[in-house]
Amino acid sequence: MLLEALRADARLADWLRDLESEGAPGVEALLPDADELPDILLDLTVAHEHINELVALRARLVADPEAMTLLARCVRRFVRDMGEIDKGWEPPPFPASTGALGRCFHLYVFVAALPFVRAYHRSRGIPDDVSRRTLADLGRHVAVHHRRLGTSGLLFPWWIALHFHGELFQLGRLQFQRARMGRAVAATGPGGGPAPGPGEYCLSLHITDFHGPLSPAACDRSLALAREFFALHYPDERYDVAICHSWLLDPQLKRYLPADSNIVRFQDRFEIAYEETTPDDQVPVGFVFGDPELPVEQLPRRNSVERAVGDHLRAGGHWYGGHGWFAL
Repeated sequence: MLLEALRADARLADWLRDLESEGAPGVEALLPDADELPDILLDLTVAHEHINELVALRARLVADPEAMTLLARCVRRFVRDMGEIDKGWEPPPFPASTGALGRCFHLYVFVAALPFVRAYHRSRGIPDDVSRRTLADLGRHVAVHHRRLGTSGLLFPWWIALHFHGELFQLGRLQFQRARMGRAVAATGPGGGPAPGPGEYCLSLHITDFHGPLSPAACDRSLALAREFFALHYPDERYDVAICHSWLLDPQLKRYLPADSNIVRFQDRFEIAYEETTPDDQVPVGFVFGDPELPVEQLPRRNSVERAVGDHLRAGGHWYGGHGWFAL
């Protein structure tokens, strides 16, 4: 049973006790029935090849009263502070011992939370197309899981929690997360001038895969959409700054890519606040090649970005995260 496997893990046993300390769920976690679930999953862009398995796993879930109580507790915790920045639920990954149901459990939490996030979107006047494209990132992350491991599931359920908690929105090519300025980024500014102070509102930019080129025109369109969107739907929060934390801001990329490449032109939008000093080679390998564990000597060289990432590692170099910002 799912709960037995979770309780056998010391970290997850503590997590369960924390959820259970809040008493009875109080929020009814309603899963769509077996006939409705396929259409809902398809609306969330989950690929057809996963539908039958997820419908079958639903039957196993609803037949386990303890697992359904856990689902209700997770939904209650998740929707409690809907829309509040940094107050969302961060679901932990479940160990392999929980099997297919554990691998997909968080996906059912998000499906059960759909009515709550959609109600929140409506309360903010968020257009249906923005809501749909934002929540459709669930399917993209099922695709990421499948590309890496060959099965359905979610590698990073904590990331999808941002979408389903009203903190992140897909606007064109880029995703924009409502956030607050950190101290390290706030310490720098163009020409030595001050950036907005720590704790002030900012938009954290995220670049999705499976979404076409990161062209300057696509980025310009996204930024224009974001300026209009947040001014209209979050008038009580002033967003004057965009920030980004990404390996795409590693200045070493300019040694390999032409000045007019999409990545370099994306970098040039930012005032670099600081660079990491600890290598993080698995992040670019995972994003570019789909599997962070691939041996460096086997990395393909099919395009300029693959050649840049792989050749740099094969030469003994490392990749580092970069942190930057620009005024909106």
